[in-house]
Amino acid sequence: MDRADRADRADRADRADRPARGHDLSRRSVLATAAALAAVAAATSPAPAADGQARGRRAPRADRFVDNRFWTSYEDWRTGTAEGTAVVAAGRPGLRIAGPAGRTDYADPHTGRTATWEYARWTSPTHRSTVPATELIASWNAHTPAGTWLQVELTGTYADGTKSPWFVMGRWTAGDDKEADIRRTSVDGQTDGKSTVWTDTLALNDAAAGPRVVSYRLRLTLYRTPGATTTPTVWRLGAMASAVPDRFTVPASEPGPGKELTVPRYSQEIHIGQYPEYDNGGEAWCSPTSSQMIIEYWGRKPKPEDLAWVDPSYADPQVCHAARQTFDHQYKGCGNWPFNAAYAATYTDLQGVVTRLATLTELEQLIAAGIPAITSQSFLKEELTGAGYGTAGHLMTVIGFTADGDVIANDPASPTNEAVRRVYKRREFENIWLRTKRYNSTGKVVSGSGGVCYLYFPVKLTAAQRQALAAVGIR
Repeated sequence: MDRADRADRADRADRADRPARGHDLSRRSVLATAAALAAVAAATSPAPAADGQARGRRAPRADRFVDNRFWTSYEDWRTGTAEGTAVVAAGRPGLRIAGPAGRTDYADPHTGRTATWEYARWTSPTHRSTVPATELIASWNAHTPAGTWLQVELTGTYADGTKSPWFVMGRWTAGDDKEADIRRTSVDGQTDGKSTVWTDTLALNDAAAGPRVVSYRLRLTLYRTPGATTTPTVWRLGAMASAVPDRFTVPASEPGPGKELTVPRYSQEIHIGQYPEYDNGGEAWCSPTSSQMIIEYWGRKPKPEDLAWVDPSYADPQVCHAARQTFDHQYKGCGNWPFNAAYAATYTDLQGVVTRLATLTELEQLIAAGIPAITSQSFLKEELTGAGYGTAGHLMTVIGFTADGDVIANDPASPTNEAVRRVYKRREFENIWLRTKRYNSTGKVVSGSGGVCYLYFPVKLTAAQRQALAAVGIR
């Protein structure tokens, strides 16, 4: 990571240093912010649910500007429209190819090869978000054996009644450099004049004045080699819709009980210069390094054969493996948020989602239940005491809180594994993580993540873990 406060490409909080996810700050005003808050507050009142599974769900708290909807159960997968897909009923419910709905050619822009694929498709029912959204991020958990891949698309309905086209939110396959498969990729250049896809995030072009996304559908297409019997299997699919108000500072929270989880410590810095084809090596590997820490916290690890390609002289080869398995060939980085969650879910009975949290208190509740989180933040060197650097985007793993409420983080931007554990001041961390606006090192107004985090957790949860996840809208 560059100590001169340039963008760490492993996170795209300030991609190309564009302001506020493409928004023109000069067009924003106190009145517009008040209107945005009113619209979000209105969304918490009961409304008819287009998605049958949404009926009976609790309205979000007034301080939450996030709506999560994930399809995971047998009943979930039986809703929507199936074209050649079948529901996996035994064990973990999911979707697979039962019989192809057709064939299509795909010209891979990253290999130059065109191949024919069989496909089957599932389209979700319409989900009416509890939050008229300015941003949406999809997540999925899947098994994609050799010769298979998947595509996730999203279409939204705006508050003015118009609909967006189907936007591609990701083309995913586990593994890499397999001759028969595509290259894992996001898709640039997607916009309808109201919204634009920025790598993995669908964002309104004008969050203050533009019509918000009030409902959406997801479309999942499963691909395999023609005539094959193998199939992708998808266990979780959904999206996080959010409308976090623009803010340079956030309200301070009261500390809760202290607790620290025992999470492996890995430094990205010891991998600088290794495998530069994956985003210039370890300097930009904060996201996969953080992902690997939590994957191993839950007791999962790559198999020895998975690491056979790594130079045996390199320490912690699993971090190199994680970088390779999360690399987005379009973005040319390892910081695609859903790709990291999908990578975590390639491990047995592990799940991963991308969401936002509203407060540091929610994060404390997750830690208390034994669930660490990967948080995205950007800051100047002087804004986070003890970090020793500034960054336009960085991922770190929150593993606990001190008795005084300060944040205990495994920060991969550390010179050694031993130095990874850091304690950061509560108020400083809270603000740099949850704000949506900040000043960069040149004084320009740029964006913050607004509480983005990855949550990884096993299929089998304790009652306390289920309750903590439910409290932040994850089931």
